[in-house]
Amino acid sequence: MEDQQLPPLGFADVRIIAATPDAARQVALLLRSAFVSTEQRSYPTGEDGTGTRLHLSVDTTRAPEAPEPIPDRSSGGDHPHPGEV
Repeated sequence: MEDQQLPPLGFADVRIIAATPDAARQVALLLRSAFVSTEQRSYPTGEDGTGTRLHLSVDTTRAPEAPEPIPDRSSGGDHPHPGEV
């Protein structure tokens, strides 16, 4: 087994290997919905180079921040911009 440096306490390094970049991205998106993570890095893989190997680090101690809520225009608080209905 290769001698590798461990990630910091509370972090996990994740390697995703998939036949297509889209499949690897879908798995990364799912992980990012549960954990704060670094920007993913992708590399070609496989004998013919058509597969994808994706690396990212996740912080297992923190959940990602919830996205900002979209304002409800039906309440009348925001007026549409010119050209909007």
